[in-house]
Amino acid sequence: MDIDERIRLITGVGEEIVTKPELKTLLEEKPNPIAYDGFEPSGLAHLPFGVFRPLLLKDLLKAGVRFKIWLADWFAWINNKMGGDLEKIKATGKYFIEVWKAAGVPSDKVEYLFASDAMDSIEYWSRVVRIAKVTTVARATRALTIMGRKEGEMSEVAQYFYPVMQVSDIFHLEADITQLGMDQRRANMLAREVGPKLGLWKPVVVSHHMLINLEGSIEPEGLDDIGRDLHMIETKMSKSKPSSSIFIHDSEDEIRTKIMRAYCPPKEVKGNPLIDYAKHLIFRSFDTMKVERKPKFGGDLEFRNYKELEKSYISGDLHPLDLKNAMILYIDKMVKPLRDHFEKKKSAREMLELVRSYQVTR
Repeated sequence: MDIDERIRLITGVGEEIVTKPELKTLLEEKPNPIAYDGFEPSGLAHLPFGVFRPLLLKDLLKAGVRFKIWLADWFAWINNKMGGDLEKIKATGKYFIEVWKAAGVPSDKVEYLFASDAMDSIEYWSRVVRIAKVTTVARATRALTIMGRKEGEMSEVAQYFYPVMQVSDIFHLEADITQLGMDQRRANMLAREVGPKLGLWKPVVVSHHMLINLEGSIEPEGLDDIGRDLHMIETKMSKSKPSSSIFIHDSEDEIRTKIMRAYCPPKEVKGNPLIDYAKHLIFRSFDTMKVERKPKFGGDLEFRNYKELEKSYISGDLHPLDLKNAMILYIDKMVKPLRDHFEKKKSAREMLELVRSYQVTR
């Protein structure tokens, strides 16, 4: 595969690339660069984790990228996830790995690592301190949005360790590419700032799209950069907000109920979650999208790409109810293999039951 095709695959994953020229140079110099993403183990797997992320990963692996998954158990502990119980957090991390296996992520091409395994390393903590020494308090404060919390929700000094630890992770994992969501952009940009100051490299930042929740996302006017970050975090599909999320364990009936209640204004694509899922899930997984309609309503529609669907929806030819009915079928089709895996495999079912028994905290 030539450089241009590899760049096409990687830029297809990234909603923002910092920077494309650096990405090209990296691919010219390294046939198999290392990328990483980190996850706080908490709660049950939802569409962004169990379906969307594996879809993006497949394109990255196809482009020759070596991928490391950082199961950020200590970060979840700092962020008071799962009641701040580290053992529950670790058990949830093992469940996360099982989800990815069920989604078809090849274990021989992706390396899973727990953050807690690095916490006894003097080198790790030395790097954390060195990063903190070249980071101002104001800069660290701006980066705290990566935790998904507002400034008023911060009550522990430990929470200030979070962004500098996340930056340290990048260099600990020897990551050439940080491939996380747009909500983690501030930590990745901080890594680009401090890396050269410490005689380290400047990672390429490939930030992927954040699927919005079922309630929709209408951004208020006049927000500053931090306000936009917080709005994105508040309106993304989150495991901690189950009523506005679809989980990989949801039945077809549960998926139907949630989608039928979803925000989906006619002729409006901006902030519309079902349009968002069609663009980022359906057209990544299927060659076409078929919408079945009775002849009296114009008959079936079939879209070859997202642009065709968007045009039809804006014009009013595609009605919200017809879109919802189609999305129920497609999302259930994508979720079903994962749902079946956890229902039929005993060890996976036991993992699921254990995680379900935990009190999930935000």
